[in-house]
Amino acid sequence: MLFAHDTEVGLQAAAGLVNTASGSGTGTELLPDPPALAAFLDTWGFTGHRAGDDAELAAVHRLRARLAEMWDDDTDGVVAVVNRLLRDGDAQPQLVRHDDWGWHVHATEPHAPLAHRMAVEAAMAVADLVRAEELDRLSRCEAEGCGAALVDLTKNRSRRFCDTACANRTHAAAYRARRAAARG
Repeated sequence: MLFAHDTEVGLQAAAGLVNTASGSGTGTELLPDPPALAAFLDTWGFTGHRAGDDAELAAVHRLRARLAEMWDDDTDGVVAVVNRLLRDGDAQPQLVRHDDWGWHVHATEPHAPLAHRMAVEAAMAVADLVRAEELDRLSRCEAEGCGAALVDLTKNRSRRFCDTACANRTHAAAYRARRAAARG
């Protein structure tokens, strides 16, 4: 493990949220309604209050756009986004333990608005990357036409693709190009 478990989960959940946008490789909005948001939250183990309404969904959509900035900016820009998210979310870090998790950091109250809790969790995780000078672990999928947000948590920093489908498609295209060049 390179980072604390809650940092890794926070980073991966933030990337997952960014990748739910219709412009993130799939071309399809993956959070079209409150039930889809609830499924996303369950998948990533988000705790605390949920309104489950369209206003909450709209707030998460706005957050998603702000989080995407962290994959596309330099360190100073990322720090500005992180600090804004922490301020706007009224971050007050505290150690907590619940469910199957050991001690970890929550920086908002469980009754805070969902988008604030999600924003602060992502900001705290990215702050760990900035402090460790590891911001280059946030990148975009290298597959042609994809560009999904990804978090490289490998020891050797070798992750280039968001999933095996993009990796396989890219490697197959490279193989076909090599074969064509050898024949030509």
